[in-house]
Formats: sequence, structure tokens, C-alpha cells
Amino acid sequence: MSTDADFGERLEAQTATYLDRIDDCVALLPQAFDEYASGGPYRETVDEIAALESECDDQVREITGVITNAGPDDIGLLNTRINFNESALLDFYKELDVVPNHTERIVQEVAMMRPDADTDSFRDMREMADRITKMTAVLGDVVERFVRGLARSDATETLTEGIEAIRDLESECDDLRNDAIETAFADTDIDQPLVYRELAILLDELANTIEDLTDRIVVIASKEPGIVTDTDPDADVE
Repeated sequence: MSTDADFGERLEAQTATYLDRIDDCVALLPQAFDEYASGGPYRETVDEIAALESECDDQVREITGVITNAGPDDIGLLNTRINFNESALLDFYKELDVVPNHTERIVQEVAMMRPDADTDSFRDMREMADRITKMTAVLGDVVERFVRGLARSDATETLTEGIEAIRDLESECDDLRNDAIETAFADTDIDQPLVYRELAILLDELANTIEDLTDRIVVIASKEPGIVTDTDPDADVE
């Protein structure tokens, strides 16, 4: 039978691997935009993103299965934080898997809608992709330390800086989304501004998902004194 420590270490290790795959997937998003704009091997990158998204699906199923199938003897006293937060944690991993899923959808929609890349609106969306990549990298660190804080009864993790960085980047995405949509409808040379609006909204939904994950962390951490977020409880959450 596995020991308490083994369960926590296994969850940490599986989560770290899963986060690496998510980061690999989202990191290809700006590259896909660049290749599409330059006529490069865009569809090869779309296929690579799809393959990574599939890996993420397999890994998250394995992680949630480990949590769901673990009994009290498996989790043990050292992992009571996981026991108390099991339902919220399963929902958290489900939401986390939206990140690679949505990344795949965005690049597929670009391939289908075929927007003109030589526009300010497209360049704004490319900048959104860059911000989302940065958000995902920060999220990986925040989530890894969050899970470590849950898996170790004596752990203390302070996540404030990462959460605030993600919120700042999401705010930048909001501005870029607005610029992309406004410019698309103002530019008389753009025949189908709704295409840019749809793509900008899809990118914004991905950024919002990443920010929403930090909100979930804050809620769970509010019951765990060992996990510090110190975010402003009166701050507006979109």
C-alpha cells in the first residue's frame, strides 16, 4: 500500500507533468499566428497543438482518477487538505483542462475563418496570444505551488505575486480585445469584421479561463491558512 507521502508526491509529480504539457500547447499559439500570417507551416503547428491537447486529456483523466479512487487510507493524515477539498479540486482540474482545449479551438477557427493577417486587428490578436502564453507560464508555477500546499500538511505557499501578474495580463488582453474589435468595424477595408470579433472573443475567453482558475485557487485557499493569496477581496472579478 502507498504511504501518505507517496500519494502527495504522486499528485505533485503528475500535476507538474500535466502543467508542462499545457504550457507546451499554449506556447505554440503565438507561433501559429505568426506562421499563419507569413504563410508558414501553420497547419503543422495546428496538428501539434491538437496532439498536445490530446495528451493533456489523457493526463487530466489520470490525475482525477487518482484523486477519485483514493480512499482515506491512501490519502492519509498527511494529505487532509486534499481530503477536505476533493470536490473543489476535481472541479479545478476540469477547468484547467479547458486551457489546452480552447487553445486548440482557437487555431482551428483561424484555419477555418481565414482572416486577413495584414490588419491591425489581427496584430492585436497576435498580441493577445503572446499575453496568454505569459499567463499560462505564470499559472503553471502558481498551480504547482498550490497543489504542493494542499499535498503537504506542513507546507506554506504564497501565491500573491503570480495571481496578481495573471490578473494584470488578463486586463491587457481585455484592452487588446477591445482594440481588435473596434478596429475591425472601423476599417472599411475589412469585409468581415465579425470574423475578427469572434476570434478576439475566443482569445479573451481563454484569458478569462486562466484568470478564473486563480479565483478558484483563492476560494480554496481561503480555508487553508498555509496557502496565502492576499488578494484584494473587494477587487472586481470579470
